[in-house]
Amino acid sequence: MKLLVTGGTGFIGSPLCQTLAQRGHNLVLVSRDPARHALPAGAVALPWETSEWQRAAQGADAVINLAGEPIAAKRWSPQQKAAIRDSRLGATRRLVDAMGSWPKAPSVFVNASAIGYYGPRGDEQLTEADEAGRGFLADVCRAWEAEALRAESLGTRVVRLRIGLVLGPGGGVLVKMVAPFQWFVGGPVGTGRQWVSWIHRDDVIGLVEWALTTPLIRGAVNVTAPEPVTMGAFCRCLGDTLRRPSWAPVPPFVLRSLLGEMADLLLTGQRVIPHVALQRNYPFVHAALPSALSACLTPH
Repeated sequence: MKLLVTGGTGFIGSPLCQTLAQRGHNLVLVSRDPARHALPAGAVALPWETSEWQRAAQGADAVINLAGEPIAAKRWSPQQKAAIRDSRLGATRRLVDAMGSWPKAPSVFVNASAIGYYGPRGDEQLTEADEAGRGFLADVCRAWEAEALRAESLGTRVVRLRIGLVLGPGGGVLVKMVAPFQWFVGGPVGTGRQWVSWIHRDDVIGLVEWALTTPLIRGAVNVTAPEPVTMGAFCRCLGDTLRRPSWAPVPPFVLRSLLGEMADLLLTGQRVIPHVALQRNYPFVHAALPSALSACLTPH
């Protein structure tokens, strides 16, 4: 297939594009700085700032949208919150507008979203059928998904991937969580009772491919592992994997002083179940946390 991919040079996008290229797909990538990154063989990368990517992508069979300012890159100042929102809504709007101008719309649009859609919900088990919650990220995700849904008017199948905490080697939030354990001061964040809905990066890539190639899949899809865990259990498993104790909890006020409002991501959490993937028998590579952490942290 010919695929247009945005955000294809990031923590998820880069290995995803490598995998898609190995499968024989023809890739057109759109990036803020395409010259900075190594590309898969045969892929073309073009900047957002010109209309060249719109011409190059005409005839694309599918569009994958992973674009957006990283959630955890900076403290959430008003300016950063605006960047988080505007980067997602703006990129998605531009993509759907471009798709509408092509002679033939793509058959499928796979658009990233996040489990922040559900807002803080305590111990409630959440599936794709649940409504959006409240708060900054819930508002962003609801508006983000609404922009993506405009593509349905083109006859395009739209899949909205609500992605959880992504674990993978060499990057992402896991790198930040590992550091205290290496100095023997690791432990749970906050009370430790809040839920962590995690997923290994290999399964994010697998679910994107699955969404592309499975015509029955449309609408919201929770991109989380089948077994969410509490923060306390997550940190104990992380300590076991690293052969370090998990004994020094980070008080909420310390986290809020460092991260501001962004700390609520780690202090509240959601208990998200990937009901659609389970119902449709997606074969998870890492369904349980010990397997996922071992794959991320064990030298090969």
